[in-house]
Amino acid sequence: MTTIREDREGRSPVAGDRESRDRRTDGREKRTDGNATRPRGSLEEDLGPALDRRRFLGVAGAGAGAMALGGLPGASGSGSGEKRIQPGPEGGPAVVQTRSPEVLIVGAGAFGAWTALYLQRRGVQVTLVDQHGPANSRATSGGETRGVRTSYGDREHGPIWTRWAAESIRRWKAWDDEVSGAGAAPLFYITGDLILRPEAEPYLRRTTSQWDDLAIPYEWLEMDEVRRRWPIIGTDEMTLALYEPGAGVVRARRAMETVTQAFQRAGGEIRVARVMPGEVSGGRLQGVVTDEGEGLTADTYVFACGPWLPKVLPGVMADRLRVPMGHIYYFGPPPGDHRFEFPNMPSFGIPGSTGWPALPPDFRGFRVRTGGRPPEDPDLSSRAEISPESFQRIREYMARWFPVLADQPILETRACHYESSTDRNFIVDVHPEWENAWITGGGSAEAFKQGPLLGDYIAHRLVGMDLDPEATPGFRLDDDVFTDEERRELEP
Repeated sequence: MTTIREDREGRSPVAGDRESRDRRTDGREKRTDGNATRPRGSLEEDLGPALDRRRFLGVAGAGAGAMALGGLPGASGSGSGEKRIQPGPEGGPAVVQTRSPEVLIVGAGAFGAWTALYLQRRGVQVTLVDQHGPANSRATSGGETRGVRTSYGDREHGPIWTRWAAESIRRWKAWDDEVSGAGAAPLFYITGDLILRPEAEPYLRRTTSQWDDLAIPYEWLEMDEVRRRWPIIGTDEMTLALYEPGAGVVRARRAMETVTQAFQRAGGEIRVARVMPGEVSGGRLQGVVTDEGEGLTADTYVFACGPWLPKVLPGVMADRLRVPMGHIYYFGPPPGDHRFEFPNMPSFGIPGSTGWPALPPDFRGFRVRTGGRPPEDPDLSSRAEISPESFQRIREYMARWFPVLADQPILETRACHYESSTDRNFIVDVHPEWENAWITGGGSAEAFKQGPLLGDYIAHRLVGMDLDPEATPGFRLDDDVFTDEERRELEP
């Protein structure tokens, strides 16, 4: 028997969705409201010219008109372009302003690129610097795909992340509508996500409680129903199945390319260079310096360097992050067997692993992530080297959970660094010694999913506004650090 959770008005959210829109075979939703010129919920609404909206999933934003940054102490109103310092958020750095603030962001991944786009579209001149360029193969956000779900019952900050993830899914759909033109393959595929467990655990109870609070649709499935829908999954050891129909998968590399291209179209500048912090004077960073000795200056600096944060800011971040590597495998199904392809298979979470179906149009393979190796220098680590023991383990894993693929060829492998903070929450805070510099990172393998919202939040913080005061305390740098032994370990 299948139990479908009903929303607070007593009707099935899944059925209600079918009444208002049709599901397209390419993973996007076909709008039925007659608006052919602008998609409903377009990200343009979120990236508009003003920063005065107060909508954020029921959490009121800060006061209106902050982007104007007017009424500065000592301002003459002459329009001479003289620099003035606009107070930032409480405890945050000021933004030094001429006619518009100038921001230099180091790192063009999920944190940096989305922040740059939001700022640039709102009139803030931004330079985005990355040592290998946007969506490069070494970047955490440069992989083929990333899953997007809202099941965070395993995190202390789960209620906030669940709320953020739900809003991020809405924004991913809007972004897909904005940048995927007629005939183009989508970026976001609604696959649904299946969580399988051998027994009840607090993670499941907390996850469904958070979903209930936000009216997020889900289903408890009996194992017979799982076997009927997806007979390719080995379920003998499992007793519980929790299904989130609104979850999906994003084409990660392509998504980051579209974000940075939109940033450039809006007038933003991208520099491909490796930079390190330059001189500091009076508690303010004076610039960054490239390997060639060129100095780049701005009024405000944002370090969004992902796994490179401990190298770029060793004094602050060396003991606050660890950067393990995850291994990803793409399996080739038997010829003619389409059960492992979208839309015939959901993404899934089995203890110790995640994965999802092969996506059109290229169908690179059935994707499984499990295992990995301890932290290494992201500049020196080889993404291609996977040990024979790891290959043996993935074969044993497939025989256990997806026996049809146990002896099928591995088409590709991927290896990806990610950076985890001590509390596995994001970091969005001021550098403790430089009042005009921000540190953003600690993605903890989840930041890409929430990039469209995370960038908006950071952009607001940079100009003195707080979109989510409830979340902000959890994003601060704290005194907790990893021991040397902990930094060398894989994720627990």
